[in-house]
Amino acid sequence: MKSYWVGERVRLRAVEPGDGPLLARLAEQEERLGDALDPPRSAEGWTAFAREKAAADPTADTYQLVVESLADGAAVGGVSVHRADPRSGLFEYGVTIGAEHRRRGYASEAARLVLRHQFEERRHHKATARVFAHNEPSLALQRGLGFTEEGRLRRHFFVAGEHRDVVLFAMFAEEFFARHGGRTEL
Repeated sequence: MKSYWVGERVRLRAVEPGDGPLLARLAEQEERLGDALDPPRSAEGWTAFAREKAAADPTADTYQLVVESLADGAAVGGVSVHRADPRSGLFEYGVTIGAEHRRRGYASEAARLVLRHQFEERRHHKATARVFAHNEPSLALQRGLGFTEEGRLRRHFFVAGEHRDVVLFAMFAEEFFARHGGRTEL
């Protein structure tokens, strides 16, 4: 029997203490695409961050996972759930794939695995994602997954010397299941 956390291309696993270099590489490749540009973190800082994530409670409302390729077992990215509100049934998620592993379907499959978990197991009813308006690949990913653009925060985030728009996306559980299969009773 295949694990719930395994798809056709990827396996999601917990962050391990030795994943500091992976997390550092992903953060560097995401500069100005998905988050604020912070000063560089030391190798020890990334190791401590990975240790913290590795020791996190797996039943917590927010979590971060590593995306591994099933083809060769390489760690190719990360996916996380943040800003979860169990009372309202809302959560936000994010996914990043290393530059050398993009355009292979890893991001969409990792996102579908996490979305399914949040809708089926955590009883959330709405997923959200925030994307910089200049990040065309991420905009296309959200639309391809079936997310609907709910709004735009104009000149909301200062990055690369200018204020940039942030696009807000959302998907309801029933929209996810209609598009990707699975639970039909809501």
